[in-house]
Amino acid sequence: MELFGSSGIRGVALRYLTPELVLDIAKAAGTTWDAERVAVARDTRTTGELFANAAASGLAAVGCDVDRLGVVPTPAVGNYCESTGVPCVLVTASHNPPEFNGVKLVGDDGVELSVDVLERVERRVLDDDYDLADWRDAGTETRVEGAVDDYVDQLVAAVDDESIADAGLTVAVDPGHGAASVSSPRIYRELGCDVLTVNATPDGHFPGRESEPVPENLTALSRLVATSDADVGIAHDGDADRAVFVDETGAVVDGDTSFAALADDALEPGDAVVSAVNVSQRLVDVCDDNDAALELTPIGATNIITRTRELDDERTWVPIAGEGNGGVFFPPYRLSRDGAYIGAKFLELLAAADGAPASEVVAPYADYHFVRVNVEYDGGDEREDMLAAARAYVETADATPNTTDGYRLDYGDAWVLVRPSGTEPKIRIYAESADADRAERLAEEMRQAVESGR
Repeated sequence: MELFGSSGIRGVALRYLTPELVLDIAKAAGTTWDAERVAVARDTRTTGELFANAAASGLAAVGCDVDRLGVVPTPAVGNYCESTGVPCVLVTASHNPPEFNGVKLVGDDGVELSVDVLERVERRVLDDDYDLADWRDAGTETRVEGAVDDYVDQLVAAVDDESIADAGLTVAVDPGHGAASVSSPRIYRELGCDVLTVNATPDGHFPGRESEPVPENLTALSRLVATSDADVGIAHDGDADRAVFVDETGAVVDGDTSFAALADDALEPGDAVVSAVNVSQRLVDVCDDNDAALELTPIGATNIITRTRELDDERTWVPIAGEGNGGVFFPPYRLSRDGAYIGAKFLELLAAADGAPASEVVAPYADYHFVRVNVEYDGGDEREDMLAAARAYVETADATPNTTDGYRLDYGDAWVLVRPSGTEPKIRIYAESADADRAERLAEEMRQAVESGR
């Protein structure tokens, strides 16, 4: 797709992402949906209102009445869409820096659109093909109150609130000044936890930290947990569809580690997990231990959603899916990422651990070594030569390659992946094993193969 990536469209606001483009996307989405009503929502970014106005105008222009939800987390949008049967144009750039903004399209079932529907929307934008309304049939606008309240209520009802409350947990929450500022602290208080907060005021400048919940951005949360004797810290990105954890010592828990721990709790023999092609060895091992299948997709939430839907159509049970960046799906709950729900499921693990701290709960999934190497190239010809060299190496390897997105070689106890970056002139190499030397060696051998194609 030219416009939509693996999770919507994003770019620097008023440079790549313009009001005109958002207007056209909204007209195309409204035409494709052919819905009487469509919601518009946004995160806390400073350009959010501007783009939400453009989206509302585009929808009204094709005859859709518009429900304006205001600032709400992405999972609250999913709840609103599912409960009302209304799709949504959501203005958010998720974990990207404050100068970015973007658009996600959420269907009337509360799930981001699948690849085939996004392609139809994109084709209308590229062809300038919209069903514009007559002036007498232009849509009207309604301000909707209570979307966050409804979301909080349904989430609390969807988890084991009694066991969490009985555990007497102290939880430190870092919404990163994003949309979860209006919901997550409240959710964990209603679950019976003592809640501390940092970076919890809505502010689209993200003054306390960058939006992406990676270790270098979570120093304030780590310090809060360590100095307050909290049991766990929970951090979100800008639209609150991710959750990353900090253990009781203040150490950030790797997203692949928490994903594996949650999967181990969710899986039964015969189940399946859907993840991206850069999936961690720790999840591979959890699937093996539980006699569960692992389905790999190209990187990105849209691809994971599409494959999970396909498996559901095939009557294959998928209790958990996602990536190791904190973005985990629990499809029986909803086929969308919900940072606060992910956090609540982790609290269930702590509550069931009979007083064991978070560091012990994740310890069985933490002892793995991950390597990432980038090899830069100068132009398209060099890129193709380097990928050809990688392909030749893969074809001679003592493992069957997975070509879903690049080339992944699985050796049972370790894996290596090579794929071109979608945003930079780089070939990315990933390797992982419980044996650090083995991971380093696999990455180095692949790097040498790629560079032989220069």
